[in-house]
Amino acid sequence: MSATADRRSLLALWSAPRSRSTVFFRAMLERQDLLSLHEPFCNIVNDGRTEVGDRGIHSTDALMDVLLEISEERAVFFKDTTDCQYDAVFERQDFLKSGRHAFLLRDPQEIIPSFAAIKPDMALHEVGLEYLHRIYRAVLEAGGDPVVLDSDDFVDRPEATVRAYCEAVDLPFRGDALSWRPGERPEWRQSARWHTDVSASSTVERRQRTYERTIDNDPSLRRFYEHHLPFYEYLWERRLRVV
Repeated sequence: MSATADRRSLLALWSAPRSRSTVFFRAMLERQDLLSLHEPFCNIVNDGRTEVGDRGIHSTDALMDVLLEISEERAVFFKDTTDCQYDAVFERQDFLKSGRHAFLLRDPQEIIPSFAAIKPDMALHEVGLEYLHRIYRAVLEAGGDPVVLDSDDFVDRPEATVRAYCEAVDLPFRGDALSWRPGERPEWRQSARWHTDVSASSTVERRQRTYERTIDNDPSLRRFYEHHLPFYEYLWERRLRVV
């Protein structure tokens, strides 16, 4: 019998957008020992509601209550992105210190052109690294033990990276979760245009893209990059070293 997650645990993965977090989520979705939720906080900001099982939830506070409640009975994993903002989390010390919070990084010079290609009128805050840093600091100050992952490690050495993550958050490693059947998933259907590469994938792999607008030829994107770079560098220095 394969090892399973502790039935009482809450695992959070926070990420700036375009940082390969949905690929990470897709791997977690293969695990039958987790209840895996895709961007429940972002769903509330964008759509006014999210669903956890058969429950419809309409506020960030109510979502945190439900996540904590369910995690008393079974292991819960969620991933969310920081192009949206959820300031209620900073008032909830119980939420910040109860779970194992991980933070998935990508270089802003790669995040920004990828985001701008889908949303040309993107705003400075939507790069998400400043807010990612803010949540990291909040977890730390609440007495939590945050884990930082580099998404380059994840796509270049997926097994080693996921193994290191699992060890850090006390989750049994499942190598078979690193491959899956391609296709769009209902968990991300409402934001499917952001996840076409994941829907077409069957495993974790690096994909190369070129973009018309970059931080080298667009002054506004360069400004976004320079603003968020210090927050990225701070977190990158604190990443798990994957060997």
